[in-house]
Amino acid sequence: MKIKYSVLLILFLCFNGNIKSQTVFKTQIFEENIKTLQTKVNGDALSAPIILLNSDDVLTISFDEMSHEGHRFSYEIKHCNSDWTISSLSSTEFLQGFSRGYIDDYARSVNTTFLYTNYRFFIPNNDMKLSVSGNYIVNIYENNDSDNPVASVRFYVVDPKVEIQGKVRGNTDTELYKSLQQVDFDVLTRNYRIQDAHSEIQAVVRQNERTDNEVTDIKPTYYSAEKLSFVNNRKLIFEGGNEYNRIDFSSRYNFDERIKSIEYVRPHYEVTVADNFVRSGEQYQTDFDVNGKFVINYQNGIDDDVEAEYMYVHLFLPVDNPFLDGNIYLGGNWNYNQLDETSLMNFDSYNNLYSKTLLLKQGGYNYQFWYVPKNSKKVTVQPIDGSYWQTQNEYTIFVYHRPWGGRYDQLIGVKVL
Repeated sequence: MKIKYSVLLILFLCFNGNIKSQTVFKTQIFEENIKTLQTKVNGDALSAPIILLNSDDVLTISFDEMSHEGHRFSYEIKHCNSDWTISSLSSTEFLQGFSRGYIDDYARSVNTTFLYTNYRFFIPNNDMKLSVSGNYIVNIYENNDSDNPVASVRFYVVDPKVEIQGKVRGNTDTELYKSLQQVDFDVLTRNYRIQDAHSEIQAVVRQNERTDNEVTDIKPTYYSAEKLSFVNNRKLIFEGGNEYNRIDFSSRYNFDERIKSIEYVRPHYEVTVADNFVRSGEQYQTDFDVNGKFVINYQNGIDDDVEAEYMYVHLFLPVDNPFLDGNIYLGGNWNYNQLDETSLMNFDSYNNLYSKTLLLKQGGYNYQFWYVPKNSKKVTVQPIDGSYWQTQNEYTIFVYHRPWGGRYDQLIGVKVL
C-alpha cells in the first residue's frame, strides 16, 4: 500500500510540475494596487517591446503602485518558447549575469490627488545581459514572493538572420474589398542555413498587438533555397475592423470634442467622454489613431511619470437594442487587450446604454468596442465599430527557427507592416 501511495504521489508531483511548466505567459497585472504597466524601447512609448540582440537597445519597464508607502519589488527574467511557455534553457544559457534583480529606481507622485509611486527598471542593465534571441517574460514580485507575481511583461529579443517582406491587401481569398484584410509575406533567407523549413520554421502574425486573434505556428506555403513564401493562407485573413476611438485628457483645461467635461469632484478628477455611437454600417472614414496604444502625458509638466494625475474616465455607448447574445468589452493596450472584468462594459437598461468607468493616468488612449458572443472567446469589431478593408492596422510578423536538435525557438526576424 505504501509503495502504491508513493507511486501516486510521484505521478501527482510530476503532473503538477508539467502543468506549471506549460503556463502561457501574458503581459498583465495581477494586483489592484498596480497600475499603468508600460514598456518603452529607447524611450519610445509607442514602440513594441522588441530589442536587437547584442545592440545598444534598452527596454524600460515601469509601473505605478498606488500609495506613497515603501514597497520592495523585484523581477525575474525567463526565456520562453514561441508559444510563451517556459523554454528548457537555464538562466546561464540565455543571459550573462543575474536573472533576478531588485527594482530600486522609484519616485513618488508630486501634487496629485491620487498618491502613487512610480517604479522602473531596465533590460539589459549592469547586472545582466541577454545572450540568445527569442521570447522573454519578466515576472515582477513583491517581497520576493515568486509564487505570486504582481505583474508580468512579455518582450522579444531578435537576432535578424532573415529579411521579411510583406503586404496587406483587401482582396482576400474569401471576399473582394469589403471587410477583411489578408497578410502575405516572404522570408528571404539570405544564405541562412535551414535544413527543413516545414519542420524548423514557424511564424506568428499579430494585429495591433492583440493576442485574441493572433495566428500562430504558420508554415510556409512553398519554399526554395532562398525564399520562404507565406501567401494565400486563409489563416492570415483578419477582420479589418475600424480606426480606434481616441481620447486625450493630458490637460485639465484644454481638450477636444471627444471629451465632454473634466471636473474636480472632491477628492478626485472625473472625465466624461462624449457619447460614442455604433459605427457599423457607416461609410469608412480615415482617422489618426495609434492602433490601440496609449501614451502617458501631462501637459506643461516636467516629469510625466510622477506629475500626471489619475482620473476616473466615464465612457458611454448608447444603443437601440442591447446585445443579449454576447458581451461588449473595451479593447486596447490600456489593459493589454485582456478580456476580463476590467474591460467588460455594463448595460444600463434604464438609459439603454453600455457604460464603463476606468481609473486612468493622464495622457492619450485608443480603444475599440469588442463584441464577444456567449460561450465564445472570439472577438469581432464588426457589430459596433464596423469592419473595413481600408482600415490602417499594424501587423507584426515574427519568424522563429528551431533547427533539428535545437532546444529553443530562435527569433530570427521581425517585421512591422
